[in-house]
Amino acid sequence: MKISVIISTYNSEEWLRKVLLGYTIQTEKDFEIIIADDGSTNKTKELIDSFRNQFINKIKHIWHEDNGFRKCKILNKAIENATSDYLLFTDGDCIPRKDFVATHLANKKQGCFLSGGYFKLPIETSNAISEEIITNGDCFKVSWLTKNGLKLNFKVSKLIKNKLFSSFMNWVTPTKPSWNGHNSSGFKSDILAVNGFNELLSYGGEDREMGERLFNLGIFSKQIRYSAICLHLYHERNYVDLENIKRNMEIRKFNKKNNVVKIEFGINKH
Repeated sequence: MKISVIISTYNSEEWLRKVLLGYTIQTEKDFEIIIADDGSTNKTKELIDSFRNQFINKIKHIWHEDNGFRKCKILNKAIENATSDYLLFTDGDCIPRKDFVATHLANKKQGCFLSGGYFKLPIETSNAISEEIITNGDCFKVSWLTKNGLKLNFKVSKLIKNKLFSSFMNWVTPTKPSWNGHNSSGFKSDILAVNGFNELLSYGGEDREMGERLFNLGIFSKQIRYSAICLHLYHERNYVDLENIKRNMEIRKFNKKNNVVKIEFGINKH
């Protein structure tokens, strides 16, 4: 198997359905999907079951009980269950363009992880995306998006599907290539070498913290934010806690300053 796609989710069946539809039409077919479920109700399991016959490889549903924000823990369990030696991480509210998986595979490189971005949509546009709009690719067209609630801005340049333009924009963008939970990939061996995600962290930079430890390991990052495209569906973030974000930042600063590679509370705790 060429790649394992790990998708995090929590009680968001409508959005996850749209995301999984996006994976049914990928140009690259040889991948497995692993749903890292941070304690959703049975509705998510029922949705996943409805997609089981639409992929050549079996979907894996990795679940634990709902006990607050424990995304890092369920991601580590998903990593353990991954069959491939190359892992792509994204979220259950990010619809992939049909070349999403293929782009990550085409750009993978030993000693590097790949850093992609997303194109964020307003609620009106997110709701307007139907199964037909996903399968025919209209949701990635600026003309359709602007007709359905999106205000035109420079960020739509991400949706221009041209290799030369994408390569140029990846090169000139001022955004630093970091590990982004919605669109990043790397070798499983590198992720295991830093002991995966830090389970002491709650929401707020918890994905980037692992990327910073990969940097400390000597792994470089490669920018593909204009090549690997996904649409981020709108949702509220009721789980945001400023105190937890501050605590996460303190841990990140400590790890950077002290060149920490392998944390204590990671995959090895399982």
